[in-house]
Amino acid sequence: MAFQKSYDDLPVLDAQACIHLRSKSLYVSGEMDRGEPHEIANRHYWCNETQHVVGPDSAAVARASCVSGRGCFRSSR
Repeated sequence: MAFQKSYDDLPVLDAQACIHLRSKSLYVSGEMDRGEPHEIANRHYWCNETQHVVGPDSAAVARASCVSGRGCFRSSR
């Protein structure tokens, strides 16, 4: 039997991302994907404030976690 990949559908992220969240996709396509395919859902993100994978609040940076409600979240300058 041939190997087949199958994944559960990922939720579409509708929440606005922090203005400091960065990903390579921002520089390649000009905007962040809202519903990313599972293959690239774990891509590398960083915070433009800290220039690291950890935000100013010492928590990990990710598209799903850098949203309103996080202490360091900014919607605009």
